[in-house]
Amino acid sequence: MSLAERIQNAALHAKIMSAAQAAQLIPVGANVGMSGFTGAGYPKAVPQALAQRLSALHKAGDTHARIGLWTGASTAPELDGALARADGIEMRLPYQSDPTCRQLINAGQMLYTDMHLSHVAQAAWFGFLGHLDVAVVEVVGILPDGQLIPSTSVGNNKTWLDQADKIILEVNLRQNPALAGMHDIYYGTQLPPHRQPIPLVKTSDRIGHPYLKCDPSKVIAVVITDQPDRNLPFDAPSDVSTRIAAHLVDFLQHEVKAGRLPPELLPLQSGVGNMANAVLAGLNQGPFDSMTAYTEVLQDGMLEMLRSGKLAFASATALSLSPEAASEFNGNIDFYRQRIVLRPQEISNHPELVRRLGVIAMNAMIEADIYGNVNSTHIMGSGIMNGIGGSGDFARNAYLSFFMSPSVVKDGKISCIVPMVSHHDHTEHDVQVIVTEQGLADLRGLAPSQRAKLIVERCAHPSFRPQLLDYMERAQRSGAGLHTPHLLDEALSWHSRCLKTGHM
Repeated sequence: MSLAERIQNAALHAKIMSAAQAAQLIPVGANVGMSGFTGAGYPKAVPQALAQRLSALHKAGDTHARIGLWTGASTAPELDGALARADGIEMRLPYQSDPTCRQLINAGQMLYTDMHLSHVAQAAWFGFLGHLDVAVVEVVGILPDGQLIPSTSVGNNKTWLDQADKIILEVNLRQNPALAGMHDIYYGTQLPPHRQPIPLVKTSDRIGHPYLKCDPSKVIAVVITDQPDRNLPFDAPSDVSTRIAAHLVDFLQHEVKAGRLPPELLPLQSGVGNMANAVLAGLNQGPFDSMTAYTEVLQDGMLEMLRSGKLAFASATALSLSPEAASEFNGNIDFYRQRIVLRPQEISNHPELVRRLGVIAMNAMIEADIYGNVNSTHIMGSGIMNGIGGSGDFARNAYLSFFMSPSVVKDGKISCIVPMVSHHDHTEHDVQVIVTEQGLADLRGLAPSQRAKLIVERCAHPSFRPQLLDYMERAQRSGAGLHTPHLLDEALSWHSRCLKTGHM
């Protein structure tokens, strides 16, 4: 496809310039909304050029040369990494996974607002986040009327394009033009008190437009790129993740037999990563057919389920594929276009839709405590890892909410089942099922003391069960309130011992 076919609007074709020229148009101190969600559909060239510009300003003595960076979720080294290495980010939201960002945030050198992903667009519309000055959005192409063919993620792009004063478009020639028609951009969202019900009743519904609307008069630059997404390979399922998947599949079979789930299950949501991929592989080999997905990210495991026919349809806001899966996707995109829809994250993660559709939420955790509270973001209570992402959107509103983790990490030195989590992301009220390779604890309808006994007996590693059971028994004898008994000093010292000795 020629450049003229990619950029069919003559006025915007005339605004083609280099990434360095476009970066000069972004003011220092601006809030910049960039596309990108879990390494898909992010701008590749302008962020790097902007990083070089900000780095040069630092060297020239302008130590405050930074921007506020808003995205859909995590991006890639060409965006988060480049700007972080240049010390070019003052405030980051709503989610990140870059190691340099993480280091700067934990060192107090970068501000970070960790947000539920369904909240971001509405918070921007409400004016809670400040003013959005510039949007930098990757697209596949530009139509004659200025509408945009979205890329491999939608994320918050609709909101950035609507809210920003100025827009820079990156037209990525590497992205498949056959993506056109795979997106469903809903423009019916209004502000309170004028909100209307969202007319989506099944995962395959299309309720919006295939293209992003864009005011051509706001576009100040068009940059041409030809670079792939951050398509990282996934590890082969480990013994631990395979055992976790087996426990989960067995439980779902039991729920079907009990009449609490239909034979095809309810729409699936899966977090991102190797463990999630292993669980999807287990479902692909399991007894369920004609499944659907209503999730944030479609990764290799769901692509395999679509190919096998186990998964009939998948709704998401982004793709996150390995190089092999990306090649498969692009080589058979006509097949996938009939089975995949990509939506804005305010729809893919919408709590009301999650609850009404009855989503089965499967997310990873760092640790869970004996009462079912989950920490999915922090190490030792203070150090951020990535962020809460969309797990809270789904966990609180899901028909079934699973949290999964190995029972131990660091060669068995650290237990992922603890007396009290060092940071709360998901309270016991939002956690229904905890799964480790040791087993599965169904917490529905149980009092805290019952939950504690079940979690320790079924999910904790055998080498830590005696300590946890001893803690429970002494807490119950302590004379403190017996509804959720804790030995506060000892619960906190559990983490302190871990920090000092690497074992607890």
